[in-house]
Amino acid sequence: MKKQPDRAVLITNAARSQDDQFRSRQIRYVTMMSIRAACLILGAVLISVRPPFLGVWLILCAAGMVFLPWAAVLIANDRPPKSKAERAADALAREPKPQTSLPRHSAEATEYLTIDLEPTGTGESWVPADPRDRDR
Repeated sequence: MKKQPDRAVLITNAARSQDDQFRSRQIRYVTMMSIRAACLILGAVLISVRPPFLGVWLILCAAGMVFLPWAAVLIANDRPPKSKAERAADALAREPKPQTSLPRHSAEATEYLTIDLEPTGTGESWVPADPRDRDR
């Protein structure tokens, strides 16, 4: 008997579920906000220790505390990148479709065939409506 692989096998090219996408965005957001909290704590520790270049370190910590929330919100609200198949389908949908039309004919050049039958009681199967057609 063959040993089954321990990992899942991809059997479809369907996109990840909305729950999976939401969970990965939550993890990214919490990670970035944790780094922001670490910048705040690091800034407080640096002030108490007073290392060389304290001003540079504090500016870096302040920049992280200001920039990270903005970036975390943008990344958390972003959808995953489109696959090649999705991009190709979008490109096909945007292409203009060629307009096909029937050839135009003038009304004078078009001939119409009209069949006008009247029932008869004489046993004939049909009688032309126009008396001129009886001789044909």
